[in-house]
Amino acid sequence: MPHSGPRPNIIFIVSDDLGYADLGCYGGRVAPFGPVSPHIDQLAAGGMRFTQGYANSPVCSPTRFALMSMRYQYRLRGALEEPINSRSKGSDTLGLPPDIPTLPSLLRQAGYHTGLVGKWHLGYPPHFGPLRSGYDEFFGIMAGGVDYFTHCSSTGDHDLYLGEETHKEVGYLTDVFSQRAVDYVNRHADNAKAGKPFFLSLHYTAPHWPWETRDDAHIAPELAKNLFHLDGGNIHSYRRMIHHMDEGIGQLMAALRAHGLDQDTLVVFTSDNGGERFSDNWPLVGGKMDLTEGGIRVPWIAHWPAFIAPGTTSLQHCMTMDWSATLLHLGGGQPHPDYPLDGVDLRSVLQDPTHTFDRPLYWRMNHRGQRALRMGDWKYLMVDGNEYLFNIPADERERANQARREPERLDSLRQAWLHWNSTMPPIPDDATVSLGFSVKDMPQR
Repeated sequence: MPHSGPRPNIIFIVSDDLGYADLGCYGGRVAPFGPVSPHIDQLAAGGMRFTQGYANSPVCSPTRFALMSMRYQYRLRGALEEPINSRSKGSDTLGLPPDIPTLPSLLRQAGYHTGLVGKWHLGYPPHFGPLRSGYDEFFGIMAGGVDYFTHCSSTGDHDLYLGEETHKEVGYLTDVFSQRAVDYVNRHADNAKAGKPFFLSLHYTAPHWPWETRDDAHIAPELAKNLFHLDGGNIHSYRRMIHHMDEGIGQLMAALRAHGLDQDTLVVFTSDNGGERFSDNWPLVGGKMDLTEGGIRVPWIAHWPAFIAPGTTSLQHCMTMDWSATLLHLGGGQPHPDYPLDGVDLRSVLQDPTHTFDRPLYWRMNHRGQRALRMGDWKYLMVDGNEYLFNIPADERERANQARREPERLDSLRQAWLHWNSTMPPIPDDATVSLGFSVKDMPQR
């Protein structure tokens, strides 16, 4: 039965470009300095880990449109950019329209206090912004990526905001976000205990480029015209960046415990898409911008001691907008009748890890004309006009194409994808694809 007790506080943590196997609890290797993600691993050990969970897109802002709207991102013009880039500043079309009901706006209507700390990447003021789409508070960046020390975007603009005003603050961005999240919990703990729960979105930029650890402030001046950091970074700095984020999550959990809120707070952790240059996606192939598994299958961890049994694993197929829909239902929010949800409710799975249900998942990308459909064990994929059929449990690396062996299954899944796609707005001719690097910069995967 769905949860019927007191509404939880909710913390939705989203990392940026994290690979499927970057975390210890997803098979990640121990680094020379020790475990990379001990605090996130503890969340998994104390809650539920999903092994068949996906992002709504293999690139940043489209996934965030789905997270916020609880619907397929393709319904919104701004989400057809892959991704929104800093040159969209000032646009009145490339962003999340304030009239669209969102997870935070509907939770706020249900009595939650709502805050976003971290990355927005859904359009710039004055036309768009977190405060216009349901958040009571915002501290973070509007752009897709910024330098961790100067807090400047790829255009050179200062891009750290408090509300809708630019804000100067000294510090390594991951640590600054973690400290702000802890402060949010400290300020709202008494109200939460008095019956007014909070919803905190904590959207880190880690481990997104540029490749800067806490000790790399000396690199920042070199990155003013090279934010993609194409000639820098390595697996060692990358894993340190994850570890810095993990330390902040540990501090956040300590704050919840100090206020006696840890039992009644649902903490969800994931990534906006698959890993990029230095990530570990084993056993998956591909990464960011790809509809192969490495670009869309991501960690999903749910920790809520009052409701979720510890140390559990789920095989349920799900994607970003399903989690947003689930959080809405858990918070007592109601979908807007004019904007029916595409996301589905996972409450029954959180209560019983052995419970699964059929959940077809659809994707499309302007980049390389990609299509994908995961239906049960099978996945239909098209890249550059080439069609593939994979049995994912038997072949997670998508190396053994079954298209010729099972033409009828291929056609059935193709037709299902085409039918779904007919219900979505077409990709307009002026939609852009922004690639940070190409095969000229590094060999193809």
